[in-house]
Amino acid sequence: MPIKSRIRTIPHWPKEGIMFRDITTLLQDPIGFQLAIDKLVDRYKDSDIDFICAIEARGFILGAPLSIALGKGFIPIRKKGKLPGKTISQDYELEYGTDTIEIHVDALKEGQKVLIVDDLLATGGTVFGAIELVEKTGAKVQECAFVVDLPELGGSQRLEERGIPYFKLVDFEGH
Repeated sequence: MPIKSRIRTIPHWPKEGIMFRDITTLLQDPIGFQLAIDKLVDRYKDSDIDFICAIEARGFILGAPLSIALGKGFIPIRKKGKLPGKTISQDYELEYGTDTIEIHVDALKEGQKVLIVDDLLATGGTVFGAIELVEKTGAKVQECAFVVDLPELGGSQRLEERGIPYFKLVDFEGH
């Protein structure tokens, strides 16, 4: 079975008209989860990247095994107030407001090359926050990787317009 068939759709969640793409069904399927990680490893095994930066929380589930398989360091991008020590932060836009993400101030150095990983690309608010955060350190985003892209919500188009390459395992039409 392909990856897409292992992702559950929950209609009208979290609000009416939204078709929520739930990757927990992919994650609970060991063959499907392994297939997803293998496809990401195949994509990045020869890439010139120094670190995997993954966005809290589902991005961690994907980014950690990917970093191990590639032999690259793992840097968590967390919600505000979750990291101990000195951090740098970036506000980003959500559908109904703003939020803040952070990394440790010493997590990246100028010129290092980063792959940003998250579970889903919708409007792009969160990933653009992560991109801005990485760029504040002087590091460079080489590419962004997602399990699911919702192209109708415009995030992938925004990445293309900004000149940031991205990779997705599947896409779903609609919201």
